[in-house]
Amino acid sequence: MTSQTLPSRRSSYLAALAGLVVTVAFVMYPEAAFEASLDGLKLWFEIVLPALLPFFTMSEILMGLGVIHAVGVLLEPLMRPVFRIPGVGGFAVAMGLASGYPLGAKISGRIRRDGLCTREEGERLVSFANTADPLFMVGAVAVGMFGMAHVGLIIAIAHYISVVIVGFAMRYHAGGASGDTLEETVRGHILANALDALVKARRKDGRPFGELFSDAVRESLSSMLFVGGCIMMFSVLIRIVADAGVVDLVAAGLEGLLPLIGLDPDLALSLIKGTFEITIGAQEASVAQATLAQRVIAASAIIGWSGFSVHAQVAAMVHGTDIRIRPYLMARLSHAILAAVITWLLWEPMGGAQAAIATAPEKALAHGFPLPLAAYWGGIAAAAFGITAILIALSLLINACRRVRWVVFRVR
Repeated sequence: MTSQTLPSRRSSYLAALAGLVVTVAFVMYPEAAFEASLDGLKLWFEIVLPALLPFFTMSEILMGLGVIHAVGVLLEPLMRPVFRIPGVGGFAVAMGLASGYPLGAKISGRIRRDGLCTREEGERLVSFANTADPLFMVGAVAVGMFGMAHVGLIIAIAHYISVVIVGFAMRYHAGGASGDTLEETVRGHILANALDALVKARRKDGRPFGELFSDAVRESLSSMLFVGGCIMMFSVLIRIVADAGVVDLVAAGLEGLLPLIGLDPDLALSLIKGTFEITIGAQEASVAQATLAQRVIAASAIIGWSGFSVHAQVAAMVHGTDIRIRPYLMARLSHAILAAVITWLLWEPMGGAQAAIATAPEKALAHGFPLPLAAYWGGIAAAAFGITAILIALSLLINACRRVRWVVFRVR
């Protein structure tokens, strides 16, 4: 560790003070801390763990089998010129779009550790591949919290339009620096290259399938334990700062600023809570005393930002690499702003107001998810395969167009 990476005296004092304050708060509010911890544990154990552990494990297995390397070759003609990330990053994008936080970040970290991308490409990738999944937006937020399925369609479309914009904008990160050029990575027949990449990656890994499976389960479970710890800790922190009146105090200050951008002051509390935890913030937005359009806009911004709880998980997933978190945080802030603006633009054209009048809202579920977990799991798998297939089809089409030689005849 160099002297430049050592914390300064001031940052050391501030970190120690923050840790001491949090510890004292735990002692002062033991009952609230315990209840919030149980709530976070229940959310992780009943929903997050069974929903994501299979995908964490399969991503590790597919990496060891060389499948992701083969998919990377197929996606190279799309990902490299458009987003300036390696083709193998396309798999991380597809899984991130389909399964949500933090699987995209986990795969991105693994890609960087294996040397399949540069640091700058890894920073672009983790900023692009780490998003909310469509079933969370439609099922948990729209139906479970707002009681209106139509709202989920608007939120999801705004979310994915904004994340593509962010992903394209990130191509200019670090001056657009990239690793191999497209010509260096796609030579010869692309399908043959993909199969060669699969065989080379499998031989390089070399582990028997039993050992590969064991390592994948062990590493995935370790990652999921950390995710559960983040959910529990941030659940406790939000509950304590709320009971201590800190959230209300900060929200009171924010209430005076929201009218300046055309938002109802009552949304301040949801935005403050959403800064820390996505589910709690979206739930608070759904019950705020504001118009439905503004509540949906606030929820869309919260989902785009995703909360410090998710950011902590992302930092853990890329730990051990040289990927910096600051570009990722700037991307998430841009995503939140874009998602809110696009939701506002789509509200009237997509019939948000008419649907709100015509649809009788169902009873919203506090932190609930109305879909059976099996349906949720199956939906994630279908979305992952579908998005990957679409990206591969687009990439192959671009590759075919690149190989077409255009002949122009001039008539004198």
